[in-house]
Amino acid sequence: MRETQTEKLQEHEGSRDFFCVVRDAFRVFARNSSIILGSAWAFTIAVLIIVVWGATGPTFHFSDTWQLIINTGTTIVTFLMVFLIQNTQNRDAKTFQLKLDELIRALKDARNELVDLEDLSDEDLKKLEQQFKKASAKKRCTTEIILATLSRPSRAEAVARTLRRAMLEKCGFAAKI
Repeated sequence: MRETQTEKLQEHEGSRDFFCVVRDAFRVFARNSSIILGSAWAFTIAVLIIVVWGATGPTFHFSDTWQLIINTGTTIVTFLMVFLIQNTQNRDAKTFQLKLDELIRALKDARNELVDLEDLSDEDLKKLEQQFKKASAKKRCTTEIILATLSRPSRAEAVARTLRRAMLEKCGFAAKI
């Protein structure tokens, strides 16, 4: 008899430790909170709270307690939001990184050593950045040569056509000349 996926998940859930359950619950909570708290409605509610607080100022004679309420509330909300935002950003960055890694692995001409780029030291990253700057300058120079060649009147049409095709193919352009 085949087990359903739900039954498998429930069986697996029973074998997980407490911290794993808490981590998963926080992940779900953080994801749902970021969706809700990042909405226009949440912003509107926050603005309304501030307007109501400001409007009650004369009633409470702008007392220290009145000011303490908004200060304490905003401090608590800010403190908790830092963790929610950080969790969401870490997760988004990780998923983005994994997607990029998959693209690098899928491209046959890509350098696979770039997959674990986030593990490199700052010094190694600077060296790699210099390599990319040199490659970019070289590519820019090649492109300028191609454009200059294409815009020049050709001495012999056959030589110009062959040269254009070869240069375009070298730069990855499909030559339809």
